[in-house]
Amino acid sequence: MSRIGRLPIKLPKEAKVTIEGQKFIVQGPKGKMERTIHPKIKIERDGDELKVIRSDDSKPTRALHGLTRALIANMVHGVTEGFKRELIVTGVGYKVEVKGKILVLNLGYSHPIEFPLPEGIKAAVDSKKETRIILEGYDKELLGLIAAKIRAYRPPEPYKGKGIRYADEVIIRKAGKAAAAK
Repeated sequence: MSRIGRLPIKLPKEAKVTIEGQKFIVQGPKGKMERTIHPKIKIERDGDELKVIRSDDSKPTRALHGLTRALIANMVHGVTEGFKRELIVTGVGYKVEVKGKILVLNLGYSHPIEFPLPEGIKAAVDSKKETRIILEGYDKELLGLIAAKIRAYRPPEPYKGKGIRYADEVIIRKAGKAAAAK
């Protein structure tokens, strides 16, 4: 049996769960999310826990078992506590600011990049430095996608480390050109 799939999901008091056939809906203080579950997977509520059960032991169903449990656990965690992702902007003259629901990035191009933030994602820039972007949201999948899109505007380069990187990312630096031997 799947090690991830068989773990029960603890439901916090703030989370309201509705299971309508194959539709799973969870609502909390941060927002509301819903997902359609594969027909071979079933979700049962047992008091303040959710259990994900698979119908058979075929390889695709076993893979869906752990995936579904992880997705549902992320939904429950997201609507109750939320997720956070930090990006660090490194480079001379690079700066970031938030104007309403638009993230304005000055990354050394001839023009500033205006990135509209989707519904459910909030951005903040560290007030001390304009080089740290803090993204928050209740949908982990959307949050990761938005962080990846922002990072793609100027990925970190290996020589000076300039660009946008995740706060927990380590950039392996390369040595520059060696002096020519005479």
